[in-house]
Amino acid sequence: MKRSCESQARGEMMPSFSYLVKDKSGKDVTGVEDAPDTGELVRKLKAQGFMVIRIEEVKRTQPIFKVTKGAAAASPVKKQKPGKSGGVKIDDMVVFARQMATLIAAGIPLVQSLDILSDQVEKEKFRVVLRKMYMDVQTGKSLSESMLPHQKVFSALFIHMVRAGEQSGRLEEIMDRVAQYFEKASALQKKVKSAMMYPLVVSIMAFGITFAMLAFIIPKFATIFDGLGAKLPAPTLFLIKISNYMAANWWWILGVIGGLVFACRQIVRLPAGRLAWDSFQLRMPIFGVIILKVAISKFSRTLATLIKSGVAIISALEIVTKTSGNARIEHMIIELMAAVKRGENIAGPLERGGVFPQMVIRMIAIGEETGELEGMLTKIADFYDTQVDTAVAGLTSLIEPLIIAFLGIVIGGIVIALFLPILTLTQAMK
Repeated sequence: MKRSCESQARGEMMPSFSYLVKDKSGKDVTGVEDAPDTGELVRKLKAQGFMVIRIEEVKRTQPIFKVTKGAAAASPVKKQKPGKSGGVKIDDMVVFARQMATLIAAGIPLVQSLDILSDQVEKEKFRVVLRKMYMDVQTGKSLSESMLPHQKVFSALFIHMVRAGEQSGRLEEIMDRVAQYFEKASALQKKVKSAMMYPLVVSIMAFGITFAMLAFIIPKFATIFDGLGAKLPAPTLFLIKISNYMAANWWWILGVIGGLVFACRQIVRLPAGRLAWDSFQLRMPIFGVIILKVAISKFSRTLATLIKSGVAIISALEIVTKTSGNARIEHMIIELMAAVKRGENIAGPLERGGVFPQMVIRMIAIGEETGELEGMLTKIADFYDTQVDTAVAGLTSLIEPLIIAFLGIVIGGIVIALFLPILTLTQAMK
């Protein structure tokens, strides 16, 4: 670009700005331009199809140097307050993507946007990552390239979508779409966790209370009964024998339970063990239905989001494989990728996989025939999100009375067994 001379013709002096932008092919373009302010220059560059990376004002008293790739602008070291500890969660990614989309839409260059966000984040780990990305982008790297060393924070889905946004010049739109995706994924994850957590916590508490009563409380009652010298009923004798055994070996019993849990976790970490466990999860009564619906929703929404963002179908399926969270689903998608490479459509291999319901497969087939695969996948995801809500509500209403009934039978049985000798002695005294 040539520097504008209109201001000189009017006898006015507009400030000069050096800029670094990327064109639609991802190449760096540098130059110097006069403009009333940075906002006007950003609008001008964006109108020409460039993605603004950095804009800096050039002092008139200093010689003007062009910004070149690999020459990072010196930035003052900021004193920052220590942030919160802990890992970067999905909610943090939602906030980051939403704020980045807002800053880009406001015309703020990418370098300044990263600088602003690195000051605002609360997690110290995330702040360090954003500062490193800020330095990488200053040297001329793209945003997606700066994310690559931090794949423990930014998922493959996030990086591929950002790269697609950079290549298409729609980074603002893609960032907003990433935020929407993670918001829906986070909401779904929280619903499932809440549904699973309630019965798990209550079951652990019930086990702990029962174990404590049998191992530490009932033996004291047994001592009292021995002192009375009365003949004990059969249920009370059975309960006392169990409690005596547990009181003498409680440490051994807890050790065996802990060892079994540890062994199961190690087995599940093996490829064959994980595949067997994940396949069993999909067939579990009550919980298996919810897990399958969540898997279908996640598969459909992820694939729809990637296709809509311009990611190639094979790359999109590869990302879906990594984010599925279920080994059985992963194997099915790997087979699907091989079939698509051979020229097959998506619906056929999915049907052969034997995991997804026929309704889902037929909707995908219709989407492929009509050229509306992305829209059909989104409808499937929305439908199954609603189904998960209904299933979670039904699970909560079903699990609660079952747990109460279990506690009533177990605790009630123990109490009755303890009070039977007292009732027997009272009747004998009469």
